[in-house]
Amino acid sequence: MSSWRTNPAIYEINTRVWLEELSAAAGEPVTLASVGEDTWDQLARLKIEAVWFMGVWERSPAGIAISNHHEGNLSDFRRALPDFTFADNVGSPYCVRRYSVDDFLGGNEGLAEARRQLAARNIKLILDFVPNHLAHDHPWVTSFPDYFIQGSKEDLRDDPTSYVQIGGYIFACGKDPFYPAWQDVLQVNAFYPALREAVTETLTGIAGMCDGVRCDMAMLMVNSIVERTWGKRAGPAPQFEYWEAMIPAVKRVNPGFIFIAEAYWEMEWVLQQQGFDYCYDKRLYDRFEQGDAEGIRLHLTADDHFQDKLVRFIENHDEPRAAALFSADKECALAVSVATLPGAKIFHEGQFEGRKVKLPVFLRRRPEEPPDACMVSFYGKLLEEIADPMFHDGTWQLLSVNGWYGNSTVRNLAAWCREFETQRFLLVVNFSETLSEGRVAIPWDDLRNQFWRLSDSFSGEVFDRHGDELVGAGLYVNLLPWGFHFLRFNTF
Repeated sequence: MSSWRTNPAIYEINTRVWLEELSAAAGEPVTLASVGEDTWDQLARLKIEAVWFMGVWERSPAGIAISNHHEGNLSDFRRALPDFTFADNVGSPYCVRRYSVDDFLGGNEGLAEARRQLAARNIKLILDFVPNHLAHDHPWVTSFPDYFIQGSKEDLRDDPTSYVQIGGYIFACGKDPFYPAWQDVLQVNAFYPALREAVTETLTGIAGMCDGVRCDMAMLMVNSIVERTWGKRAGPAPQFEYWEAMIPAVKRVNPGFIFIAEAYWEMEWVLQQQGFDYCYDKRLYDRFEQGDAEGIRLHLTADDHFQDKLVRFIENHDEPRAAALFSADKECALAVSVATLPGAKIFHEGQFEGRKVKLPVFLRRRPEEPPDACMVSFYGKLLEEIADPMFHDGTWQLLSVNGWYGNSTVRNLAAWCREFETQRFLLVVNFSETLSEGRVAIPWDDLRNQFWRLSDSFSGEVFDRHGDELVGAGLYVNLLPWGFHFLRFNTF
């Protein structure tokens, strides 16, 4: 199979729910080993570079029991699934009992078959890795208790929601420094040398089963974060960072393997420096949500190398459904932005159909929602467009958009272009609820002395402009709220 393509499009699938629905449609159990050829072909028609099968590892019975007694969880389950029953809770995929593929999904053999089917269609496979915590019933809890952060009887007495006794040991529940502990998992000790060795072995095994991992809450393993969260309980900080030790060790065995960091708190650059191939761009997502056009433009002035290693998205299993959060016009404007920026991009199964219910990852089924035909058509067109080599191999450039005296709406506009061989592309977006206009500075001096036809792939509009005007005054645009131009340049 070929190496990773630049700027890959990744399609996240909730594996358990996906197989439950395929089974219901088939009238018999479907596992990763028995998914039909037509279903794999449907994925190939999306023209994506990778599938992220979220939630394949063996889930914890102990974690299920804990979540079934947690009022916050139960409220969330019933919000998403009004007819929820306890049978619907199959446990959190981030409460891992073992890094072995769940039997319901077809086990390790089923995953191997799914990987073969994807590879035959030139689609790579991404799986989860959860570095920060493990389930109460993970084998290491009883075999290697020193792999975990431990507390005292006083900790258990004073903070029983953050500590738990198992056997003769008192363990800290998993957490980040800004939120209450997750009671269904135990905190590993990122500083403990034997834990690092065991994780390296585990990750090396995972690297033989897929083409990359999405590392949950990756920043929690950075030395400074561990020290801030756990202090003396973690012991002295090692000389090397957790990821600086882990990532090269795995890549020595599988050089083409990629690491994707779920990253927050502006830790993207730190994690890139520690070896991650891609890091979540949550800051851009937040600016998108806020309609912060100036913040978006400033964000996109960052160093190209930094941007090339970001993951853009407007939806994933942790965020609200885009169709529930944004108007249709805003979603389309944000989706074309994500799709045409440098770096990887994540699309979430159900996003293309306009699903609105955010499903807790614990649940095995979701409510019926009719597909939005307009969104299906829009995303089909978008995926077709960005499959063009220009969006993978072309050069990207942020452009200036200029106004004139009394025109404050120009601040709502952002524009960028791509160039590949003889092809040229321009995107202009109005990141606001206001009709906005301005002139986009076009960087290609060789457009002069001839006419150009600018064709909008989505609206079907055609604009004929002379190259002297484009390079001189710039391209005049007048966009409706959350409007955009997706323009390809051709001579005529």
